[in-house]
Amino acid sequence: MKIAYFCPLWGSEAIPFEDFLNRVLEVGYDGVEMSFPLDEKERDQRANLINSYGLKLIAQHWETVDADFVVHSKNFERRLRNLAATNPLFINSQTGKDYYTFEQNNALFILAAEISKETGIPVFHETHRGKWSFAAHVTKGYLDLLPELKIALDISHWCVTAESFLEDQEEAVQAAIRSTAHLHARVGYTEGPQVPDPRVPEWKPALERHFMWWDQVIEKAAKEGEKTFTVTPEFGAPPYMVLHPQTGKPLVNQWEVNAWMMEAFKKRYL
Repeated sequence: MKIAYFCPLWGSEAIPFEDFLNRVLEVGYDGVEMSFPLDEKERDQRANLINSYGLKLIAQHWETVDADFVVHSKNFERRLRNLAATNPLFINSQTGKDYYTFEQNNALFILAAEISKETGIPVFHETHRGKWSFAAHVTKGYLDLLPELKIALDISHWCVTAESFLEDQEEAVQAAIRSTAHLHARVGYTEGPQVPDPRVPEWKPALERHFMWWDQVIEKAAKEGEKTFTVTPEFGAPPYMVLHPQTGKPLVNQWEVNAWMMEAFKKRYL
């Protein structure tokens, strides 16, 4: 099974887009994961550039944050349809709200499934704080009722939500792994979704804990006969990244950390 690696646009928005794509190619990523503007001309220009560089695309949705469910649902649909028009491999969606009812979040899943059926673009739903999937045990409740739901697993969020490495939530973790179709490779810890630097010995236990989970995801995909599995190293820009308390500058280089994470995967999963 081939693992395809995707570079997040997050953190590189300030540089010219073609410079970003050139850096993605130089480092050895297979594609990019990103959102797109609602302006059709700008959207299509960026999508065409990605294609011209020979890069694959995962479209990312995160912008729908409206509290009012009716407004939220309309904007959610608009965003997903806009992303589907870029013809990505799939859409990774930060769906719903942690305070929405099951019925409300499920209505968004149904809407996403309808758009997926209409466009032929799969939609996976990311595990993320503030969304339907903000905690392991809550996500398990949804997956028990909706076994067809496919998720993009970013388990770093659950570590900080639970203030643990989920040692006492193995059943919920296994339910998530069974439903995982895409992976965000960021290392969290008990007090935050992103360790300051996964490369240093002080954070090796957290890194190893995440690799224990990621090993199971990769093994499952291989056993199920998947030809390709997608991984996005997604250490984020500030405020995810720890800043120096006096200078306000990042303690590490986000681009370098994500490239290191990809190389760590490549060495582990030859």
